[in-house]
Amino acid sequence: MTTNSPPDFAVPSVPSDVDSRLAVVVIGRNEGTRLVRCLDSLVGHGAPLVYVDSGSTDHSLADARSRGAVVVELERDRPFTAGRARNAGFQAAREASPASNYIQFVHGDCEVADGWLGFAGRHLDQHPGTGVICGRRTERFPERTVFNALCDIEWDTPIGDAEACGGDFMVRVDAFAAVDGFNDIIIAGEEPELCFRLRNGGWRITRADRLMTIHDTDITRLAQWARRSVRSGDAYAA
Repeated sequence: MTTNSPPDFAVPSVPSDVDSRLAVVVIGRNEGTRLVRCLDSLVGHGAPLVYVDSGSTDHSLADARSRGAVVVELERDRPFTAGRARNAGFQAAREASPASNYIQFVHGDCEVADGWLGFAGRHLDQHPGTGVICGRRTERFPERTVFNALCDIEWDTPIGDAEACGGDFMVRVDAFAAVDGFNDIIIAGEEPELCFRLRNGGWRITRADRLMTIHDTDITRLAQWARRSVRSGDAYAA
């Protein structure tokens, strides 16, 4: 896992006067306007913002830099995975803001809901046994395609103690470090695997009844849904 390996990127510097209590890590690849929406939902919260890019060929890097994000470009020497990107983002956030207690991970195709960061941070403050908190994720356009609607249904999971989270969540830095972060060779389903190790380490996973992110899956063709289903099968097997 990359948290025990030397960083495969150069860590940029950030201003020293930023809020050091929380850092945010966004991961993405060729997300286009969805990334712009994601970043704009995070700018102005005072938390250091890290964007990890997995080989984008669009304007993602420029969009992130123009919004003051610390930009991490993963090397192309091995396969890109979400787990690898998040591990790299975690390292960059720790370098940029060593005093941060919590890290919010966000996919670049998601907009973070107003008030979520403050709510989640307060919850972790008040519940020291909770390692991860996540909230409700909804689809931006569930009415546009049946595939979007199916994703919206998939996101509606039970509230309270949970076995796992999805790709958007806030984690306690100490808990993440204690289990050496994500297994970065898993191509899908890396979040349940991480949460399995966290729960074995005595940490709770909590899902709050509060809107956390608005997701834009933008699946319009059967072939896209088929590829997603194959990845879900890989995750189940892993």
